[in-house]
Amino acid sequence: MINYSKVLTPGIQAVPESSIKEFFDIINEMPEAISLGLGEPDFVTPEHIRKAGAASLLEGHTKYTQNPGLPELRGAIASYLSARFSLNYEPEDEILVTVGGSEAIDLAIRCLIGPGDEIIVPSLTFVCYGPLATVCGGVVKEVVVRAENGFRITAEQVRAAITPRTKLLVLPYPSNPTGAILERQDLEEIAAVLQDTDIVVLCDEIYSELTYGQEHMSLAAVPGMRERTLIVGGFSKAFAMTGWRMGYLCGPRELVAPASALHGYGIMSAPTVTQHAAIEAMKNGMADIAEMRGEYDERRKLLIRGLRDMGLECSEPRGAFYCFPRIDGFGLSDVDFCKRLLQEEQVAIIPGSAFGPGGEGHARVCYAADRAKIEEALKRMERFLQRLRAQQEG
Repeated sequence: MINYSKVLTPGIQAVPESSIKEFFDIINEMPEAISLGLGEPDFVTPEHIRKAGAASLLEGHTKYTQNPGLPELRGAIASYLSARFSLNYEPEDEILVTVGGSEAIDLAIRCLIGPGDEIIVPSLTFVCYGPLATVCGGVVKEVVVRAENGFRITAEQVRAAITPRTKLLVLPYPSNPTGAILERQDLEEIAAVLQDTDIVVLCDEIYSELTYGQEHMSLAAVPGMRERTLIVGGFSKAFAMTGWRMGYLCGPRELVAPASALHGYGIMSAPTVTQHAAIEAMKNGMADIAEMRGEYDERRKLLIRGLRDMGLECSEPRGAFYCFPRIDGFGLSDVDFCKRLLQEEQVAIIPGSAFGPGGEGHARVCYAADRAKIEEALKRMERFLQRLRAQQEG
């Protein structure tokens, strides 16, 4: 019988299964549950974008595109980034169209991280960066971010984490799971730490269009940072196109070229029909973004108010579509709290510890659900907390 431990690489054997998956498996078996756990827009992709994708099929656009993506799409992405975020990239060789933002992240990490190389990742964060680096033999240095600092990584934390083996810093803001953002001063202070190093920064900006009260700013817009910054963007969150799997990687050609070569060997090109839909989104979808962002903002206010009214401490999220309240103080771990809430009240939220060190005693609550569901979920959560408090008093 084959010994699979000898076949699989040490890197892949070191990657644990995501603890988030356990909750999604339970949720899938409870169709009547209200899910505030899945990080996916509840909106359907706007009709004009869907029609553009359908039209491309009817017109026979079913062949491979150029490896880096359709020139028209890369040009549209370049124009969008320049107009919205003052980021200027050449469509020909500084923009790569990928299969979702996830592929862009994977390509960047595989191009930059080898055995023993270190990658600095804020904890709390989306779960993919560490495992992808581990597969490459990299060493993940998690920097714990705290509520008292708005869940933002600081320049001093970055400075303290840097060693001679540091190759990559990940800045995933606006943040999943906390809703934190980085402001200009934060970025400028981090830039000052990095300016005399060879460290590259991977900015995962998939939620860049979902900020509330102020516009997103990218590290690449800070003087001197463009040469060392890779931008990951996409269509999943802003345009409600999660299932279309369409993203992009932008940066200096010296960094994008090897990623593009790897993409060509492994993927060939992103799906053609999706690229045509993305062109329509870039050209005519800004009003859709504004409408969805406005609705998310109303839901954000509703959820924050509801969580605080029931006595849960909750920092105000300023981006993405998540709240990250404290749920400690009830004699339960965050995992047990979330499991019991799901079992007893059929409301699904995700334990904070699933997103790394520092998440213990918190939970991610997603407001990508309609207001009626959020209101009902809040009623059920309050009922659950009342029982927990009664048990403590008893």
